[in-house]
Parts: sequence; C-alpha cells; structure tokens
Amino acid sequence: MIDNNFNFKEIHCGSLIKQGVLEKNIELGSICAFFKCEKEEVYSMYEKETLNTEIILKWSKLLEYNFFRIYSEHLILYSPQTRVNTKSQGKGTAKKKNWAYRKNIYTKGMIDFILEILDKGEKNNLQITQEYGIPKSTLNKWRDKYPNGKK
Repeated sequence: MIDNNFNFKEIHCGSLIKQGVLEKNIELGSICAFFKCEKEEVYSMYEKETLNTEIILKWSKLLEYNFFRIYSEHLILYSPQTRVNTKSQGKGTAKKKNWAYRKNIYTKGMIDFILEILDKGEKNNLQITQEYGIPKSTLNKWRDKYPNGKK
C-alpha cells in the first residue's frame, strides 16, 4: 500500500484507503455492507485527508492493513525530540535526560524514504540528522546495508 515514494509528512488517509481497496479488489457493495452506509459516504471517505479513528480502525480491519502504523512513522520522523525530567538517585533534584534513541524503531519504508531523500540530493546527512534526529552512524549503516535503497 505504501511505496518508496510515500510522503510520511503529508498523509492523505482517504487516498490511501482508496488505493488499498483497489489493490484488494474489494467491491463497493461489500464496503457499504461492512460500514452499513451508502456508496456516497464511501466516496466521501476517499476524498477526506483525515478520518475519525473509529473509521480508520474499521478500514484497517477490512483492508487488513494497520493505518495507524503510518501515523506512528510520521511521529517518529516529525515529532520534536523531547527531554524527560527524572530524579537522580539519592537526590531530590530533577535532572534532564535526553531522548533515548531506540534501536529498530525505523521501518523499511521509513529507511527507504530517508535514503531516497539523500539519493535525490534533497537533503544531506547533516540536514537529515538535524530534522529527523537520526544519528549519523545509523544513516551510514543504512547506506551500507541498502546501497541502492533495496534489499
């Protein structure tokens, strides 16, 4: 449902759903029965950029695809890094702790997205590191592991 050219920054839920329906060859009558709605309502959903979470959940079940993963990937790429206040052991003072990088939070689709931006020259390593918070060492590992954005 998502290809290498997918834009994680601007998500149009309706068009993704329409694409999924076309890929799975689901008939409009089946969709209407599942949602208990008229065909005009289904067409209306295809046009909407955002949908209610309950509707997205139903589409996820019908199309057997987790649309919420797309939003999670968006958050990983575009949310500002935060600092967490923690109390240091034995002391009553709050201590700031940097956002902890977690291994394996990047999906193959996200990696392809970042590598494509680099390959097209839209951004350089420094810009990627600053904008998305991805460590340089991680970018280098991705380039070594996926030299042509494939594998």
